[in-house]
Amino acid sequence: MLATAPATAGWIDAAVERGGATLVSPDRATAVVWTHADDPEGLRVLLEDHPGIEWVQLPWAGIEPYVPILDRERVWTCAKGVYADPVAEHALALLLAGLRHVPAYARARTWTEGVGRNLLGAEVVIYGGGGIAEVLVGLLAPFRCRITVVRRHPVEMPGVARVVAAEDHHDALPAADAVVLALPLVSETEGIIGAAELDLLPNHAWIVNVARGRHVRTDDLVAALRAGTIGGAALDVTDPEPLPDDHPLWGLPNVLITPHTGNTKAMARPLLGARIEENVRRYAAGEPLIGLVDVDLGY
Repeated sequence: MLATAPATAGWIDAAVERGGATLVSPDRATAVVWTHADDPEGLRVLLEDHPGIEWVQLPWAGIEPYVPILDRERVWTCAKGVYADPVAEHALALLLAGLRHVPAYARARTWTEGVGRNLLGAEVVIYGGGGIAEVLVGLLAPFRCRITVVRRHPVEMPGVARVVAAEDHHDALPAADAVVLALPLVSETEGIIGAAELDLLPNHAWIVNVARGRHVRTDDLVAALRAGTIGGAALDVTDPEPLPDDHPLWGLPNVLITPHTGNTKAMARPLLGARIEENVRRYAAGEPLIGLVDVDLGY
């Protein structure tokens, strides 16, 4: 038996029921689909008050607010991998827009000289080796890019020229035409792109961030953009977020900002609904669940 909490949308309840579960009050539940992306205190209280809950499904792939309450007494799952397709598609759009000088052209009020670089044959570095990276590698295949992936555990990946360990990520930057951030936010990856990393990049390179704003040291990024030591930045996430109206990033011609729309609510609902339905079915059948959270790693 499974509860959805707090009071949730009909499409989530429908996904739970399609998976074969019975919706009940928390005091009768053995599992919960938690539908608030940023209410860890509410979930902590619910679990304390109902120790019989043995499985928790979280709604997003990024679960930073919930890391402090993770425990080993329960099974935890998240939406890891659910949104890989739309986010990778958005990353590709930002890559093309940046390299093709679209942000500056969009701001122009007169005919200007031709500027831009090909994505075709470009050197692309992707931070993160999860679902978004895997989909993006496939999307980049027609462009015949040379792809380097930076990840915690370097293992070979189809379509990737080389995979380097996180501690060696500086080695991948001097030849990069573009850097895409698509990795989880944990203590080791916070601020992974700062002044030292930006200085290693060629002056035409673009940063694309579809992960979390705190992966990038914003002040260092602004300084590099103003100095022209990198080509530009296409950001779907920022630090701070939402980005204040008076923030200097808004006024820079080599910046493209989208308001965390790599995966919109309209895109998310059918994808998350399908994941909930499948995990509920697996839970009822005693099968391994999808999107398991590693309590030690925090994602």
